Amino acid sequence: MKILVVGATGALGRPLVQGLRAQGVAVRALCRRPEQAADLAALGAEVCAGDLTDSASLARACTGIDRVMACAHGLLGRGAQTSEKVDDIGHRTLIDTARAAEVKRFVYTSAYGASADHPIDFFRTKFAIEQYLENSGLDGVILQPTAFMEHHAHNFIGKGLLASGKARLIGAGTKPRNFVCAGDVAHVAQRALLQDPPPFRRLAIGGPGHYSNLDVVAMYAQAANMAPRAQHVPSAVAGVMARLLRPLHPGLARVLHLSSLPDTAFDEHFHGDAGVARGLGVVMTPLPEFVRRQVVAAGITPAAG
Repeated sequence: MKILVVGATGALGRPLVQGLRAQGVAVRALCRRPEQAADLAALGAEVCAGDLTDSASLARACTGIDRVMACAHGLLGRGAQTSEKVDDIGHRTLIDTARAAEVKRFVYTSAYGASADHPIDFFRTKFAIEQYLENSGLDGVILQPTAFMEHHAHNFIGKGLLASGKARLIGAGTKPRNFVCAGDVAHVAQRALLQDPPPFRRLAIGGPGHYSNLDVVAMYAQAANMAPRAQHVPSAVAGVMARLLRPLHPGLARVLHLSSLPDTAFDEHFHGDAGVARGLGVVMTPLPEFVRRQVVAAGITPAAG
């Protein structure tokens, strides 16, 4: 069996490739910048350059492949890498190419809460691709993770606090939401790729507990023995910035718009069955444990307790 991982150097793709190679599975790792995948090549993965906006590269990548894992996205994209070109057209092309190459299974990374009427276009696109895959004739499996801790807790919040002593938040930061560790999602994805038949066809995946962005700031500050300082961009200002930036950087504009919405605009609580992941043998990482790992990785001795 040979598996193609699209988005192999991302938060989900990298631990997935590592896990598959640890089990001796042949992997083709598709990424836009192969130089960032030297660690995956060292594990024996076949690293190849490719892009969801380049149909010829997708055709080459799918040749000789049994199963595909799609975990790239263009949430923050601009120029040639806008969400419309990556998340919509690119994934439709990948599904069509996989079908033409007689791929046996296609696992798609959607997003928790994806729906036809979601206030954010990214989630509407995710829902549309779910439907496209289900109607493609492929043996499809859909993952619906909540917000990745690696991005939404660390890169967007904790990393800045650890580096400069101050986190930068858009809006009040009071909305409770669910975070999930991408490494845990990778373990679930392995089962979706390797088990016959797959253990599920559609699975919502969330982590333990619900936390606001201010909670995340406090968690990092406590772990690093720092003051929980946060600089806020008012929601109204973020909304204006989103409109002005949309022609220049639609990805950043999307995030500003999302963050400027009122807490009641859409629910980010996890209402799925956390026991399903446990039934698959996956223990979900609590956010405080993830934060502590990031503090240690930053070279900071974590506070006791």
